[in-house]
Amino acid sequence: MKDQLLAKIQDRSAVVGVVGLGYVGLPLAMEFAKAGFRVIGYDVSVPTVDRLMTGVSHIQDVPSEEVAAQVAAGRFIATAVEERLHECDAISIAVPTPLSKSRDPDMSFVEAASEAIARHARAGTLVVLESTTYPGTTREVLQPRIEARGLVVGKDVFLAFSPERVDPGNPKFHTKNTPKVVGGVTRDCTEVTVALYRSCIDTVVPVESAEVAELVKLLENTFRAVNIGLVNEMAIVCDKLGVNVWEVIDAAATKPFGFMKFTPGPGIGGHCIPLDPLYLAWKMRTLNYRTRFIDLASDINSEMPEYVVRKVARALNDDRKAVNGSRVLLLGVAYKKDVDDMRESPALEILRLLGERGAVVEYHDPWVPRFREHGEVHAGVDLSADRLRAADAVVVVTDHSNVDYQFVADHAGLIVDARNAMARTSPSRARVVPLSATTAL
Repeated sequence: MKDQLLAKIQDRSAVVGVVGLGYVGLPLAMEFAKAGFRVIGYDVSVPTVDRLMTGVSHIQDVPSEEVAAQVAAGRFIATAVEERLHECDAISIAVPTPLSKSRDPDMSFVEAASEAIARHARAGTLVVLESTTYPGTTREVLQPRIEARGLVVGKDVFLAFSPERVDPGNPKFHTKNTPKVVGGVTRDCTEVTVALYRSCIDTVVPVESAEVAELVKLLENTFRAVNIGLVNEMAIVCDKLGVNVWEVIDAAATKPFGFMKFTPGPGIGGHCIPLDPLYLAWKMRTLNYRTRFIDLASDINSEMPEYVVRKVARALNDDRKAVNGSRVLLLGVAYKKDVDDMRESPALEILRLLGERGAVVEYHDPWVPRFREHGEVHAGVDLSADRLRAADAVVVVTDHSNVDYQFVADHAGLIVDARNAMARTSPSRARVVPLSATTAL
């Protein structure tokens, strides 16, 4: 079975399936298609499937022209018909792995994908999980479901984990040129998976096991979460000392060794950084161990939206205004600059907290014209001089590159800057309250 599958990968006769056509799955499907494979993308969302089959992409990093070209060439088909998974020789799973309300892993999407694949898997199939999860998921969740059909992993079918490393909006690194870590349940599983990904990814990094590969992604994002937590706490320290944290960080970054620059902000967002470390923390709690760094970083990062709201309240108080009844304009609601991704965005918490305190909150985001949260539709507003003058406070939450911050500075009265965006502007009429200094600039 291994030799047959390797031969199909080599001559591109293998049919590749991708389960989940979101931020991870669709770019991966396009890379397989461009490498010459016939790709079947399976997603439970019929509207998503219908749009893709008309050549319209819903993912910022995948141009619609690229999707349309692969559909027209017959190399990519999107479907909501589960039975089409039976046609696939290799299947990559790229479904969401959120947290439950109790902050425990919600494995329902992975379990549903695993069961769908198990219903249609056949001898000679490779299954690769890409969704970020806790160590042991591949062997504990996927393998039993596949082997329940009488197929032996490592002999009849092949199973591996390869963590996604998507960074939405990154102009330099994308799916093809970001090194791909691969760890199989057996060595044959690793060998087949490496062959598949080397067909379309520039660099593939094999590791000893699926558990190693699972832990790689968690280490990467825990590293980021902990360091972001550190600089967020440093911002609070600098605030109490009356020191500009941005100047401290920039000066520290001149050291050519032993320091890596991270910057503070209103919190962390995206699907990975806020969630992935908590998967590891949950797993370790089942082994009676507390991941103290992860817990502390999570606490600090999750408190940053409240910290920003307190900044807004104090700044309004200095103008003899209450939060209740004040007009507050948020600049940016995406979780980071120059993307339309709102997953876990700290802006949502800032908006909620200000609303609870009675503020009249509007937002402007050129990347997110509207969004739905808890059934309520929020629509963005234009960035006009009149709107800026009418706002009692303008809060820079996400520092998109296509916002004219000098225009904001020239027309706003009070600006609370959580991203240091106003440091690049000339002196103006606005009073700017930075993230880290008790004295307004």
